Amino acid sequence: MGRRRPHARRMAAISVSALAATSLLAACSSSQNPASRAQDSTLQKVTRSGTLRVASCLTFPPFGSTDKANKPQGFDVDVAKAMAKALGVKVKIVDTTSANRIPNLRTHKVDAVVCNFTTTAERAKQVAFSDPYIVAGEVLMVKKSSAIASLKDLSGKKVAVTKGSTNGAAVKEGNPKARIQEYDTSAAAVLAVKQGQADAMVEDSNFLNYQAKLDPSLKVTKDSVVPLEYNAIGVGQGDPDWLQWINTWLREFNTSGQSAALTRSGSASSPYTR
Repeated sequence: MGRRRPHARRMAAISVSALAATSLLAACSSSQNPASRAQDSTLQKVTRSGTLRVASCLTFPPFGSTDKANKPQGFDVDVAKAMAKALGVKVKIVDTTSANRIPNLRTHKVDAVVCNFTTTAERAKQVAFSDPYIVAGEVLMVKKSSAIASLKDLSGKKVAVTKGSTNGAAVKEGNPKARIQEYDTSAAAVLAVKQGQADAMVEDSNFLNYQAKLDPSLKVTKDSVVPLEYNAIGVGQGDPDWLQWINTWLREFNTSGQSAALTRSGSASSPYTR
């Protein structure tokens, strides 16, 4: 056989390189197979550890608060407990604020967020959402003596909202002349209205209707800021097995009547019972 020409040597080298690259891609692909992915899923990690870590806002009654013994309670807490029971594990409630819901997920401090988490396209860039488990609207709460009845009455008025919520943006969209005042918790925003530090508060209808029932000096206006929005369970992105389990469980939770049993008190509205 004669001496191999340079062109042939180059082709041989390219073929070897291509084969090596193909082998590397195959190895990488095999490492991402369904079995491997399942092992890395939060679902498997939770069942192995025996504990489900859930962030809830414990200053947002009746969805989250603490009892006299300082134990977590409320609708969202009950949802978290029901999730843990279905998984056969313990639940650890991690108190959080609206502003810390996304950071808690992105830093893997918690496995899920069950805390008045309204689904938005902007938030979905950073976290994943389950199917909705609560429906609500955004409404105004004011003192009973107040003449404020709708968004148009908020020009120049101080409006209390919670940091990290969608409420401030909703108010500004409806009335750019409103003066937004942010508070760390919803409880602090309610107190601001009671003490006259704010003229109104905007928050979910379920929460504010409950507050108005507790305090006869407060009222919720008839006009909504946002007529309808959906609250869901938040989880980390890129974990389809965990999200699929939660959505499957949520359907069972609703169709079995468990959700309806929790909402009969009037503290919340389920998207399946409204």
